[in-house]
Amino acid sequence: MESTQAAVLGGQSRPVLRVAGAGLLAATAAIHLDLYLTGYRTIPTIGWLFLLQVIAGFVLAAAVLATGSQLMAALGAGFALATLAGYLLSVWFGLFGFTEVRTTAGVAAGIIEVAAFATLGLLAVTPAPARQGERGGRGQALSAMLAAVPMAVPAVAAVSVLALVLLGVAVAGAGGTAPSSPAGSVALKTGTAGGVTVLTNAKGLTVYWFAADTPGKSNCNGSCAAYWPPVTGAASAPAGIPGKIGTITRSDGSTQLTYNGRPLYTYVGDSAPGQARGNNLNLNGGLWHEITVSG
Repeated sequence: MESTQAAVLGGQSRPVLRVAGAGLLAATAAIHLDLYLTGYRTIPTIGWLFLLQVIAGFVLAAAVLATGSQLMAALGAGFALATLAGYLLSVWFGLFGFTEVRTTAGVAAGIIEVAAFATLGLLAVTPAPARQGERGGRGQALSAMLAAVPMAVPAVAAVSVLALVLLGVAVAGAGGTAPSSPAGSVALKTGTAGGVTVLTNAKGLTVYWFAADTPGKSNCNGSCAAYWPPVTGAASAPAGIPGKIGTITRSDGSTQLTYNGRPLYTYVGDSAPGQARGNNLNLNGGLWHEITVSG
């Protein structure tokens, strides 16, 4: 009697879970597609990983919607969880030299991935109604195996809650702008990156200019400024370096250093002096270039 009731309930809920799960997978793939097209495609390694995520997301969404099979649901749930794990790793530790920061798109994608895992996880462990001719087949065997997993539904719920908590912790600690240089300190120096003498901030990180900026004005705000923290500090030029150091007032009221009128930034992908991973990237609406100098 109980197994019959479970089959009836499963038959009623599966269409909803099927459509919702496919839609959530397609949504996270669409967000990654937008990020890929608006700049991530130019980031070494990360670019093609984003493209693979987009392709796999749409393919799995179509497969879940077309078949509704528990196998496809299980694969989709695992894919959503793996995508979220990649985001968390890039926030906490960085991946392939790229460190993620807090953005609206990233947070939205993370929440959708948790929802996709929960929905598809439930679909994977919800018994499919038996159809004539399927009894004893591979489809029914897989259905029975997944449905027989001990505490399957509570396990899916527990993992979903844990994933949501970890996402919240990661988002709370992500991002942030670079700290201002202490009063009286030298805000800009020179260093070497890839055999080229470049302008750096006080910590030796390569400094960049943004092609989308206009003279005396920064057009990098919001999530852009999280990836490219504005350089702040005393407006003094390094000894022996030609060029004029100045300041501008940003839209949020903060002060940003300029070099020959160009607002200055660092890049979150650079974790140590001597790196220039942001050079020639097309990200956040325009090209970024290191500032080369000569003595």
